[in-house]
Amino acid sequence: MERDFVTVVSGLPRSGTSLMMQMLHAGGLPTVSDGIRRPDDSNPRGYFEDERVKRLRSDRSWLPQARGRAVKIIHLLLRELLLDGSLHYRIVFMERPLDEVLASQRSMLLRGGAKPADEALVRKAFETQLSQLQAWMATQPLLTVLRMPYHQVLREPGVAAQALDGFLGGGLDRAAMAGAVEPALHRERTDAANGTG
Repeated sequence: MERDFVTVVSGLPRSGTSLMMQMLHAGGLPTVSDGIRRPDDSNPRGYFEDERVKRLRSDRSWLPQARGRAVKIIHLLLRELLLDGSLHYRIVFMERPLDEVLASQRSMLLRGGAKPADEALVRKAFETQLSQLQAWMATQPLLTVLRMPYHQVLREPGVAAQALDGFLGGGLDRAAMAGAVEPALHRERTDAANGTG
C-alpha cells in the first residue's frame, strides 16, 4: 500500500519511541534509519534513528524521501518539519508517565557512566515543552496526531496494533506489530503501572 504522507514517531526521550518504530517495522512499514546508533543495554532491539534528524533545523531536504516511511523525531524537533504544504504527516506521539521517563533516563545515563541531571529541573522543562508542543500541534493543518499511551501498548499490543493500522491507512501486519512488544524490556514502572498504587 502506498502512503502519501510521512509517519513520524515522536515523544519525550525514553517514552517508547524505539518500541513504536520496532512495531511499525515488524508490521511492514519501511523505516528511515541509518543504523549508526547501535543496540545497547538500554535499547537491546535498537533505536531506529537517523542522524539527519538532528540537523533538521538546517537541512530538511531529505524529508520528501521519507514519504511512505516512518521516521523517529524527538519532540523538540517536530517544529522543524517541512511545513510548506508539500508534505503531510501522521504523528504517533508516545505518552509515558514522567516519573518513568526520568527513571529510565537516569538508568541509561548511569549505565553509560554519565551523571544524571537535576530531575526537578528536567521535569519542569519537559512539562513546559509538552504543554507548548501540544498547543502548537493542534494548530497545524498538515499534522494528524495519534496519542499512544505506552502502558496501553504493553498491556494490549493487539489493540494498539489495530489503532496504528487504522491511523496509517491499513495494510499493516497487525499480528506482527503486536508480536514485537516485549513487556519484559520495560523496566522503570510507576506503582500505578504495576497495579500497586
